[in-house]
Amino acid sequence: MRMIKIGTRGSQLALWQAHDLQDQLNKVGIKSELVIIKTKGDKIQHLGFDKLEGKGFFTKEIEDSLLSGDIDVAVHSMKDLPTEMPEGLVIGGLSKRANPSDILIIRASAVDDTRTLKIKAGSTIGTSSIRRKVQLLHFDKNIVVKDIRGNVPTRIKKMEDGEYDAIVLAAAGVERLGIDLTAHRILEFNPKEFISAPAQGVVAYQCNSSDTETRKILRSIHQSATAKCTNVERKILNLMDGGCQLPLGAYCTEDLAGNLHCYVCYSPDNNEGLIHTNLSQNTHLGMAETIVNQLKQTH
Repeated sequence: MRMIKIGTRGSQLALWQAHDLQDQLNKVGIKSELVIIKTKGDKIQHLGFDKLEGKGFFTKEIEDSLLSGDIDVAVHSMKDLPTEMPEGLVIGGLSKRANPSDILIIRASAVDDTRTLKIKAGSTIGTSSIRRKVQLLHFDKNIVVKDIRGNVPTRIKKMEDGEYDAIVLAAAGVERLGIDLTAHRILEFNPKEFISAPAQGVVAYQCNSSDTETRKILRSIHQSATAKCTNVERKILNLMDGGCQLPLGAYCTEDLAGNLHCYVCYSPDNNEGLIHTNLSQNTHLGMAETIVNQLKQTH
């Protein structure tokens, strides 16, 4: 069996995800090594995602390395992965889903327990996600939302240094890195109300469609229960022709009886008029299409 080359970004969180894949592969007797690749999203740090052109800010260069054969597997936060694969590439496996929620991390001096978001009026909240921006302003219009870039520890330091009163991060990333936030107030959002990005909390393992050996290996660690829900979420994103710069949240969950429940929000004008819809079915068939029709009819 050959050594599997795993392509990854170089941030702490990306490396955690890549090492986690290495651990899983090791358990099934597969040896691997990491190849660190810098992406457009890593290089351009002064713009918010909604101001960058195109899709795949954190994936294209890694996908190019896959296509050229420099690596065998690409590791992505699935929420960063465009819904349309380059020709010749497939998702070979998915991780279990970690906490799908967003969290608001508030500096102690900015806390106000009387307000919905537990933060003082006029406070500045950092995020570069248009999905998060529109939802924050939906819940509290008396705040200022300001772009922030950098990896998870960098964003937290910017807040602690006083550049922001609070920041929004994915709970999964903070939990995976084991960051101590006890000095701050943490507000964890319910993903059915403050709706997560499609596939948030999931790691995707991408490979070449023609690489049957690697596909077989990834299939052995694939979490099919995760795919059942993320397929619905990403189909909605695909039908709305969006990427991570689209103001759309989609969170699908499966109950013990096998029924699917999907919660979606969308802002057609990127600012106000946030639309919410939800749907429950005992099958995934037609679920995304029905939700998208509801969204389009509403606006």
